[in-house]
Formats: sequence, structure tokens, C-alpha cells
Amino acid sequence: MTEAHFISSPMVPNCKLSRHGADIFHDSILYRLVVGPLKYATLTRPEISFAVNKVCQFMAAPLDSHWPVMKRILRYLKGTLFHGLLLQPALVTKPLVLRAFCDADWASDVDDRHSTSGAAIFLGPNLISWWSRKQKVTARSSTEVEYCSLAQTSTELTWIHALLTELQVPFTTLVLYGDNQSAVSIAHNTM
Repeated sequence: MTEAHFISSPMVPNCKLSRHGADIFHDSILYRLVVGPLKYATLTRPEISFAVNKVCQFMAAPLDSHWPVMKRILRYLKGTLFHGLLLQPALVTKPLVLRAFCDADWASDVDDRHSTSGAAIFLGPNLISWWSRKQKVTARSSTEVEYCSLAQTSTELTWIHALLTELQVPFTTLVLYGDNQSAVSIAHNTM
């Protein structure tokens, strides 16, 4: 990998990986040895969370087709060594806003048709929490999977709200952003 060229994104768009295939990877221990540090890297590099989540799903029996995806993440990291989380001081004159962005990829797993959802939560200008994980249920529509993502994110927001209140950190509002109009309409319905 020392001679590898930089690549601009950690994963190819619309990349569908499967656990079924005849091309078993020759060294599953090597695969696991590379996945471990990548999982650790997601602590400070949230942009690779989705891609790392995908390659982690095949640690038990990796295929040859999974290895290039892993190498792409490594090539991306090689070219972005000096990227990371930027923490900025917040203005003390204004209370902080707690904002969350969530999204979901409906039926993205070709093997079990489960969806992947993720979120990023900001306190003022700073990212304080993020995740990307496979949902536990199989959704029947994009609205359902987006609504589940909104629900997971609101649970996380509620916990952070309680923590900030206990720590007496002043903030004004909680804002949750989702990109599916139907899911947002359902969330706003009080009946």
C-alpha cells in the first residue's frame, strides 16, 4: 500500500457487497487485522463510518470481492492523513443549538434486505456524536426505514439533551433533520 495512489472517496457509490460467492479470501486473519484498526479510525474519521460498517459485516467469511473495498478505504485514508475532526470554540454570547442529521439507505444489504442508517449530531459548530449501523428490522418502504432512522436519532438526541441538562450546558433548541418528506410528515403528526 506504500505505492498506492490517493483516492477521493472511501467507497464507490451504490456498491453492493454480498456474503455469497465462491471466491473465499485467502487470508481471513489479514482481513480481520485490517478491519480492526479501521473500526478504531472511525472514532476520529466519521466520514469512513459507512464504508467500514460495510466491510465489517464480512469478517467471519470474507470474499476476494471484499478486499478491494477495504483497500479503497486505505487508499482514501492515505490521501487524507491530515484530515480529522475540527473543534471550534463556540460563541459564549449565544446559547448553543443541538442539531442532528439522519439518513437511511433502504434495503441496502443484498443478503438480508436490511437497511443501513446513520446520523451526525452537532452541538453548536462541533460534531459530537455520529454512527452508521444496520437496522435490526426489514423495512417495507423507504418511508418506514427513514422513520426508523429518525426514531433512532431522536433517542440519541434525548440522551444528549439529558446529559447536557445535567452538566448545566446552556443550549436553546433541538433540531432534527431528515430528508424524507413522508417520514417527516409522520413524525409531525400528533394523532
